[in-house]
Amino acid sequence: MKHLTRWLVLLLAFAMVAAACSQGDDGDATDDTEATETTEATDDGDSTETTEDMTDDTEGDGGDMMELATDFGVDTENMTITLGLLSDLTGPFGPLVSAIAEGIRVYWEDVNANGGINGYTVELDVVDTVYVVDSHVQLYEEMRDNVAAIQHSTGSPHTVAILPQLAEDSMLTIPLTWYSGWSDPALNANLLSHGSPYCLESMNGISYIAEDTGGTTIAIASVPGDYGLDGAAGAALAAEALGLEVVYDGSGQIIPSDETTLTAVANGITDSGAEIVWTTTTPGTMSAIFGQAIANGFNGAWGGNSPNWSPSFVAPDSPIKDAIAEMYYNSTYQVPWFDPAADAERELFRQYNAEAPALDYYLEGFTEAKIMHEALLAAYDNGDWTRAGILAAAKSLESVELGSYAPSEVYAGEPNERVQRASYIGRPDPAGLAAGESTGWTLSEGPYTADITAAYEFNEACYSLDG
Repeated sequence: MKHLTRWLVLLLAFAMVAAACSQGDDGDATDDTEATETTEATDDGDSTETTEDMTDDTEGDGGDMMELATDFGVDTENMTITLGLLSDLTGPFGPLVSAIAEGIRVYWEDVNANGGINGYTVELDVVDTVYVVDSHVQLYEEMRDNVAAIQHSTGSPHTVAILPQLAEDSMLTIPLTWYSGWSDPALNANLLSHGSPYCLESMNGISYIAEDTGGTTIAIASVPGDYGLDGAAGAALAAEALGLEVVYDGSGQIIPSDETTLTAVANGITDSGAEIVWTTTTPGTMSAIFGQAIANGFNGAWGGNSPNWSPSFVAPDSPIKDAIAEMYYNSTYQVPWFDPAADAERELFRQYNAEAPALDYYLEGFTEAKIMHEALLAAYDNGDWTRAGILAAAKSLESVELGSYAPSEVYAGEPNERVQRASYIGRPDPAGLAAGESTGWTLSEGPYTADITAAYEFNEACYSLDG
């Protein structure tokens, strides 16, 4: 029971993060690497090291001499490459981001234990932003000359705040949010996003619920900002494409700290008589609105973007456990932790951390690390581990395979070609959670792409950060 309690606390916090916002081919490591270094002046006055590495992954005579250009974050003498994590470790999303960071750490520990990247060990520079934009910017400034790329950046406004510096530094960054603008060339020049954006996730979820229930009317409600309004925009697009009547529109109306607002939204949903409800909010506000609507006698199907969900909804002592199990459809970006599709990742994680509580979100850490790994491998193959070289290689990736637990990602081509359209749909599982056999939900279908999502022409963000 102690592990269950700890698990629920972590998952409740983790599920809120986005509201703010199998092992790869490591190459062959050598034991007899020889390196010589020369220094060449770059156009901007910085120095670029060119290292000749003897590798054993060639055919024929046993090795080729390959020149590897470097600038920041690569120690050619000690054969290390350093990646930065701008992480909220003690702020409002500390428990959840800590779980992601642990997934990242385990992934790279395994890579390093198996030869690293052609003999180079990956080191992580992890800092705590406390989920404060100014701290995020300051800590980036402090680490920028010591890292080759940013492995993780928590939060949409936080990542937006460092975009000018990322551009100036040619710094590759992996953001932790699912805002649709990350697939927009106007914002993503230095970013590799992943997972279906909030608006496309909404389209998938609503399509699935409408087909499963036969519902023809919908209520939409969300928090303000990029997360809430991006998800609400997708809900509106889904309603239009499916011919659903919007009988209540509370887009941007949910204010988590305002109980009066939560009651007003719950009453609006109840009075609408909608057969389907789609919310884009946090677990705490979702449970408050849901509980009030159910108490009012509302009896429709519910769903929402991934950050809505918390396994605490179906904990043994949850007052909404039975109603959630009956009415709620969980939407997310990957399979549950105990799903057979994640067997390989779960087994790998347990090799390095056998005592950690079961959390779906270690898989998010694996995803972020795997994407960075593929970018570094591609840049190494190009002989260019400068920051600009890593960024260019990342943007050329035509496919990053994530095993069977999540759909592959594409980073080359136009936004409509590379945006992730698939997500995962599941149902609550209170019995499995109580028995320690699930993380509170089980997979119904996924990777799932609705017809309307597949047909949607994605050429810009569904919701603009400019309003």
